[in-house]
Amino acid sequence: MQKQPSSRMCFVCGRQNPIGLKAFFYRDEEGRVVAHFTGKEEHQGYPGVMHGGIVTALLDEVIGRVAIAYDLWAVTAKLEVRFRQPVPLGQPLTLVGEMTRLRSRTLEGRGEIQLEDGTVAAEAEGVYIRLSQEEIERVEEELDFWKVVPD
Repeated sequence: MQKQPSSRMCFVCGRQNPIGLKAFFYRDEEGRVVAHFTGKEEHQGYPGVMHGGIVTALLDEVIGRVAIAYDLWAVTAKLEVRFRQPVPLGQPLTLVGEMTRLRSRTLEGRGEIQLEDGTVAAEAEGVYIRLSQEEIERVEEELDFWKVVPD
């Protein structure tokens, strides 16, 4: 698996964000993006259960990072999440994202959060708008930290 870069302040992957999730993402041999994450008490909605907003952020990131795996930059246009069962805290989760369609201006993808036994706890489908070259250059200028860092 090939490790993807992280940013400094992204809520999901930012290495220096004091309230961030600090997740690492990898591209597998099939072009999917995979991450492992264990929710903590501060990520809860109900006691013992991950907040739906955190679940949604993780799904958005793992799908959006499929664009990065293909050297594309894109932003979320639409994200539809289906919560199949509560996502527990304190248990290792596997996030998987994959591309389902690539067009000239958009990327479509799907993602899921799997429990330790492989059960899908939440899944999402999203549409991401590819950035223009001008927008990419602006974003890259503002990124003062975008690199692969050790686990």
